[in-house]
Amino acid sequence: MSEGRPERLFPLFAAITTLQGIGPKSAEALEKASISRLRDLLFTLPSSAVDRSLRASISGVEAPRVVTVEVLIGEHHRPRSPGRPYRVIVQDAEASFQLVFFHAREPWLRGHLPSGETRVVSGKVEVFDGIAQMVHPDHILTRREAEALPKVEPVYPLSQGVTQRMMFRASADVLERMPGFEEWIEPALSEARAWPSFDEALCTLHRPSTLADLAPNAPARQRIAYDEILSHQLTLALARAQERRKPGRPTLGTGTLRQSAIAALPYALTTAQVCAVAEITDDMATSHRMNRLLQGDVGSGKTLVAWLAILAAVEAGGQAALMAPTEILARQHLESLAPMAATLDLSLTLLTGRDKGAERAAKRDAVARGKVPIVVGTHALFQDELRFADLRLAIVDEQHRFGVRQRMELGAKGEAVDVLVMTATPIPRSLTLAQYGDMDLSVLDEKPPGRKPIETVTVPSGRLDQVVDRLRKAVAEGRQAYWVCPLVHESEQVALTAAEERVKVLRARLGDGVVGLVHGQMPPAEKDAAMARFISGETGLLVATTVIEVGVNVPNASIMVIEGAEHFGLAQLHQLRGRVGRSSTASICLLLYDGPLGETARARLEIMRETEDGFRIAEEDLRLRGAGDVIGTAQSGLPRFRVADIERHADLMAVARRDAQLALERDPSLQSERGKALRELLWLMERDRAIKLLRVG
Repeated sequence: MSEGRPERLFPLFAAITTLQGIGPKSAEALEKASISRLRDLLFTLPSSAVDRSLRASISGVEAPRVVTVEVLIGEHHRPRSPGRPYRVIVQDAEASFQLVFFHAREPWLRGHLPSGETRVVSGKVEVFDGIAQMVHPDHILTRREAEALPKVEPVYPLSQGVTQRMMFRASADVLERMPGFEEWIEPALSEARAWPSFDEALCTLHRPSTLADLAPNAPARQRIAYDEILSHQLTLALARAQERRKPGRPTLGTGTLRQSAIAALPYALTTAQVCAVAEITDDMATSHRMNRLLQGDVGSGKTLVAWLAILAAVEAGGQAALMAPTEILARQHLESLAPMAATLDLSLTLLTGRDKGAERAAKRDAVARGKVPIVVGTHALFQDELRFADLRLAIVDEQHRFGVRQRMELGAKGEAVDVLVMTATPIPRSLTLAQYGDMDLSVLDEKPPGRKPIETVTVPSGRLDQVVDRLRKAVAEGRQAYWVCPLVHESEQVALTAAEERVKVLRARLGDGVVGLVHGQMPPAEKDAAMARFISGETGLLVATTVIEVGVNVPNASIMVIEGAEHFGLAQLHQLRGRVGRSSTASICLLLYDGPLGETARARLEIMRETEDGFRIAEEDLRLRGAGDVIGTAQSGLPRFRVADIERHADLMAVARRDAQLALERDPSLQSERGKALRELLWLMERDRAIKLLRVG
């Protein structure tokens, strides 16, 4: 087995300064564009192209437009005063126009544009004061020189100090040095998609023959995008295979606690819940560690599935931990689980950063001695000082708010701990595969029976008084409502109503005791007290920021007002709407907006009115906003691709996942002919983690 990068790839990993014409200054400029080696340049593809095909005349061209045309050079006209342009009159087959130069050197111009001779000029034709002109042509060539001008000239993304000419010459040099690669894609797939070979694809993209060659779904671009995605999915598949090889502990529950818990429910589990519970408990029963993602739409009963998984761990004599990103969410989980635990005579405890002194020590001691089988908490759960007697299952809620390292730290608090990650935000399948491709997936896409659809209405902010009047009547009838504002304080930069300002107005209209307030900057004790008053029904209307976006569960709340709805993303709107519709009472969501709406904002609000399907909403959110924004750019966990675009190449993600899994099933150590080619792909794409996993394997 090769211990390092194949020697034939060495030229592509050489410094960019090994290219002709790239000195230290140019290299420094290219470095700013993340180009330091030849392979970086190879995957820095043109962003667009210019049609340089030769035309007979500029006549009939709709200006402004780049035109390449052969002209007869006429008179030169020097500028009459400083700052005025130098003009050269030229004549093509049908029309005359001017070549315009500012700050020109006359000897250079007369040398390159001699009167009475022909030249091929290429540049943008514009009309100024009724006269056609080409300002500073991009190319001035003899007929012979023009033969080398590409009909389609690639346009590269540039950083300061980098020119198109530099990129064109450097890319030509790199293409010359590129070794021939063995094919790593299954022939049937390449044939079905009409994909060229890897070498041909890169040559086509750097030297397109038509503008269509650079389109996102053009065969050459799809091919290189697939290579990037395949290398990523291979890495995830190898990581998953290694995890499966790690010794686990079979957690075989008796089923008695689960049967009792299900029997006590006032409703039946959905088919999706039954499937998810079976997948999770089957995983726990095997001799390898579970690493599973539970993805549920709003109100799909994720907490109940987690509870049944917890009971499987407890039945086997072990402990389970449920970690949430915020104290509000942790307390909400505790309040949801406590009644169910009480019916089964099970003890559980809450651990957060707020626990101090003797109380904290007592809780830690009870967990360490195994007196408490179920622990709910925040980041406090993975601190070194906390010890478990026998942690079997670690559940991490809202995974995207935790780092992978934190998840692993929690999983390391026991022997071969099974890990279940939950997210309440539906994620498009392509992003799930990109972000969680090393995990098994369970999906909850049904709502429990008896829940009525949520009526969603868009309301212009000019009708705010009518909304408040409607709320007054609803609250008087015993109904409860949320009013969500985007900001805590008024902001001069963003003209959105702040929660604190809105509370004053609503209390004046509905009464002080009727309206509560919760936002992220409140002291924890105040926040908890406000939530407790709302949960108990003491307050009928809760004004809040997006702190209530996830996890808050008040079944009696049946009205959601979202102010400034046009400023929220689709996923946020969907999560907020999901705070109502949690009982058999008919619920309504009012989306208050300030007009006129932009195209994207209008599309978002229309989608919210049309559907409650979180997975469809997630797909639309991806289309409207992009991958980074859907998951959160800072901690998205998404791979960084140079060529592949997760939105545009979403269909390739699932294909690559299947391909990678099949390749490793047939050839786990990648030693076959195709396997060796795939190894080369991993080296080329710098998937060092995958290479290390192959060595370990």
